[in-house]
Amino acid sequence: MSRPATVEDVHELARAMPGVTLAEGGVAVYQVSRRSFVFFRTPRPDAVDPETGVRYDDVIVFWVESEAAKQAMVLDASTPFFTTPHFDGHPSVLLRAAHLDRLTRDELAEVVQDAWLARASRTAARTWLESRGLTP
Repeated sequence: MSRPATVEDVHELARAMPGVTLAEGGVAVYQVSRRSFVFFRTPRPDAVDPETGVRYDDVIVFWVESEAAKQAMVLDASTPFFTTPHFDGHPSVLLRAAHLDRLTRDELAEVVQDAWLARASRTAARTWLESRGLTP
């Protein structure tokens, strides 16, 4: 069984995807074809500790394929994914770094790969899938 996921795994897995660039402006933003697929957020008023009101400083955003995929992830109480009203209608899910250990590294790899697939060009996505014996 895979070990619990870490922040270092997020960076490693995102960097491992084809054609990835890292844009940093205070926080890491992983892009493919100049389109973000995983990024670390600065503290924002839409993601706060419900008990203290303190803004979370460890939120990571992962793109998803569709609104249906997003809802499946955030409505599944067994996952650490969430969203906020700020992200209504946006094809992404949020995850606190403090909760990464609720995922295995293998589960996180799937989330990062799916995020990349959601933002990569069709050609790049098809090539990557075919290289793994998967059908686009």
